[in-house]
Amino acid sequence: MPCTTVGLIVIFTLGVLLAPCAVAQTRTVVRIGLLDYTPSWEPFLQGLRELGYREGENLHLEYRPTEGRRERLPELAAELVRLPVDVLVTAGAVATRAAQEATTTIPIVMMAVGDPVRTGIVASLAQPGGNVTGSTILGAELSAKRLQLLHEALPTLARVAFLWNPANIANRLHFDDIAQGARALGVTLHSVEVSTSEGFDRAFAGLSEERPDALIVTADPLHQLHVGRIIAFAGQHRQPVLYQLRENVEAGGLMSYGASQPELFRRGAVYVDKILKGAKPADLPVEQPMKFADSTGFSGKILTS
Repeated sequence: MPCTTVGLIVIFTLGVLLAPCAVAQTRTVVRIGLLDYTPSWEPFLQGLRELGYREGENLHLEYRPTEGRRERLPELAAELVRLPVDVLVTAGAVATRAAQEATTTIPIVMMAVGDPVRTGIVASLAQPGGNVTGSTILGAELSAKRLQLLHEALPTLARVAFLWNPANIANRLHFDDIAQGARALGVTLHSVEVSTSEGFDRAFAGLSEERPDALIVTADPLHQLHVGRIIAFAGQHRQPVLYQLRENVEAGGLMSYGASQPELFRRGAVYVDKILKGAKPADLPVEQPMKFADSTGFSGKILTS
């Protein structure tokens, strides 16, 4: 066999043997930071898998849970920025603001933020500008509808308690909107503020004493972390509660009205994928939920401008 032929065979054989190593060395692994991660983020992770991202292969996830200690958000956001990560993912206005204060260059995908325009997170829904985009849950905007549903369920409704987090700027807007709706209905609104995990015992004691006709709960991440305690309290005291998330009803709550949070989280993966493929957050419109439902499964459409 000619030497030239033997040489070609040797080169080809070595190429085949070394190919896996070459692929492993050149494979692109993206790093995504999950700020204030909780198990409720599973739809987002599932969305990434559906788009072809696999941990240990082409994806590395940096999990940063606060476990209720949300005062750690600035520290954890800064930690993710220092790594750095390719994309920062957040849920809710407080975590998103912490990420935004930590970086103006790393893309941020927010999920289920109450009102990103009125809270100053983005310039507009159509043209967010800056390094932040994602989805809004339309929490405050549906306040009037929630009060209407409560009034239909409880015709003698006179006093409503609103459980909210004053540390959440989106919750502040929610409180303002629901207070306006309560005045229009002639209903007295009782403010129940909980901004720490330790604050629930005091809130429950106050509710036991006040005995409002009904309670309204937001989708605030801290409150959702402890929603099992809220549901248990409501059951023990036979307190009618209107939740923002259908998942709270599935966990034992009475009724709900709002957008599907799992769907918004799943859609967050789509935003991450677009950004990793070259899209800029400033050019990706903030997505509004087009469908919403009450606890009976009613579905409809929200008019968007």
